[in-house]
Amino acid sequence: MKKQKSPEKKPEVKLPEGVKGKPVKIWSFKFDLKKMVIWALIIFLFVPAIFSWLNRGVDDKTLTITQVMQDLKDEKIKNVEIVGDSLILKYDDTNFKFATKETGQSFTELLKQYELDPSKVNFTVQNGSWMDKIGGVVNILSFVLMALFFVMIIRQMKGMQGGGGMGGGMFGMGKSKAKLFAKGKQDVKFADVAGVDEAKRELEEVVDFLKNPQKYRKVGARTPKGVLLIGPAGVGKTMMAKAVAGEAGVPFFTMAGSEFMEMLVGVGASRVRDLFETAKKANPSIIFIDEIDAIGRTRGGGSYGGHDERDQTLNQILVEMDGFAANENVVVLAATNRPDVLDPALVRPGRFDRRVTLDMPDIAGRKDILKIHAVGKPFMDDLNWDTIAKRTVGFSGADLENMLNEAAISIARFGRDKITNADLEESATKVKMGPEKKRVQTDEDREMTAYHEAGHAIVTHYLSHTDPVHRISIVSRGAALGFTLIPPAADKYQNTRTELLEEICTLLGGRGAEELVYNELTAGASSDIDKVTRIAQAMVVDYGMSSLGPIDFGPKDTESWGRSYMQSAELSETKKGEIDAEVRRIVTACENLTLEILTQKRKDMDGVVKALMEKESLEKDEFEAILATTKDEVRKEKPFRVVYPK
Repeated sequence: MKKQKSPEKKPEVKLPEGVKGKPVKIWSFKFDLKKMVIWALIIFLFVPAIFSWLNRGVDDKTLTITQVMQDLKDEKIKNVEIVGDSLILKYDDTNFKFATKETGQSFTELLKQYELDPSKVNFTVQNGSWMDKIGGVVNILSFVLMALFFVMIIRQMKGMQGGGGMGGGMFGMGKSKAKLFAKGKQDVKFADVAGVDEAKRELEEVVDFLKNPQKYRKVGARTPKGVLLIGPAGVGKTMMAKAVAGEAGVPFFTMAGSEFMEMLVGVGASRVRDLFETAKKANPSIIFIDEIDAIGRTRGGGSYGGHDERDQTLNQILVEMDGFAANENVVVLAATNRPDVLDPALVRPGRFDRRVTLDMPDIAGRKDILKIHAVGKPFMDDLNWDTIAKRTVGFSGADLENMLNEAAISIARFGRDKITNADLEESATKVKMGPEKKRVQTDEDREMTAYHEAGHAIVTHYLSHTDPVHRISIVSRGAALGFTLIPPAADKYQNTRTELLEEICTLLGGRGAEELVYNELTAGASSDIDKVTRIAQAMVVDYGMSSLGPIDFGPKDTESWGRSYMQSAELSETKKGEIDAEVRRIVTACENLTLEILTQKRKDMDGVVKALMEKESLEKDEFEAILATTKDEVRKEKPFRVVYPK
């Protein structure tokens, strides 16, 4: 049974010894300025409404002075009561009407103007009305209310001492908006994070230092002041921070970089001060700033130089992390996918001592991630997780979680009990390319789309350094009328020149098929052409994979006095022309090889198109059955070889 909380007892006065009677309870009063101001505001706002309600119907009985004088001449009015400038007209015992004369005008003079004898009019003059008295009280209350309001502001601003600007006090504008996760309030643990083992080990050391600081201080080690989490979107930076909060066993303050910024100058810096002061009082503690590039960009790039709000906020963070004041046992975690734009003073050792990079998960990491997110979802017994992990090369942790969720939604929608391989295949395609769209197309349009996609697939299949074709479809997804899915067969971290040239050939396969079959070109190859141009330019400008030699002709990342900026390479017009000519040579050579492959394998391409018109989609096995050859056989025979143009 839950024990009820006993009500507070009012203080009692003890009677002197020998005096009979019951103890007398004293009425206590607690002064609460905020409540008084609120009640005063309510009264001030509702008094006019009350007056209006009391005076309802008065407007219907209000007469003009001309009408009053005419009724006096007709002897309809028995008595006139004058209260200030107001006239209360009594017609009989129950009928009253009202009028208003000009301020300062005598009622006697008014009667004379209308040729009435004042001695024959029965009127009385009153000194003032209750409305006038209430109005005076309301005026006094308004001044009292304003005084109380300013007193409340002054009391609130006491918290601004040492804070500067708008921080710390008034209306809480300068207060930190960080969320506090105490021990046991965060369910995510390191065991719930997979695919980023190296990053996990780095952060486990930080957590262990906060839990057991003496173990490290014995050997002269100090805690890292900051850890910067770097990686593309979806790899688990925020999830890793949540795991730190769950494992640390110390107060964990989290705040987004954009939450520091405010319209008023100085608020961001004040929030930084308040956040660090709170964290220092609770030390050991951890501060997590998500998307720190929102406030940590290189200073001096704004329209207001070094004096805008963002720069002031960044300056305060720099001081708090490594300034004159000691910052012991407070570790700052920060996450960003734009480390190149951060200020050099922010990422130097002594502020962010560690830079932890989270990459896309490899095949082992993807298997671990799939196991974590598969909990609670029903799957077929014959599901092969190794195959799924190989199929999802290039997927981030967020993509994998979304893929399993889409599969679960799909079986729930169709009323099935378990997730199959086909469900996962469809959800993986949906995550990367979007859902299917049933567009109404003519047979000619569908056939042209089929030739375009078959061209990509045929060129890809007969080149020895490309990955196998996984699926071909003329079903529209997203903005594309069809697609040829060629996922990487394994995790790759670098590409050779031959692989890049063959990728260009693959991209030109759709355009080449249109030109070969229809002697016509469509706008559907615009995306392919864009990718082809980027690859060829990178080979010449960045990678040194051209006859121009190993020279970087691209923009340079220059740093001067701590100021990082991009500076375009100083190239002559002649050198720019040579680069353009080299790019053109690469693309032309790849285009010629693409047309050669399609010409020699025209029958294979026609067979693929026929099957696509019937089934709309072809899987890898069906595609290779039409060609009567596998990718492994092509790699052994090497029927076509791309050679860099001399």
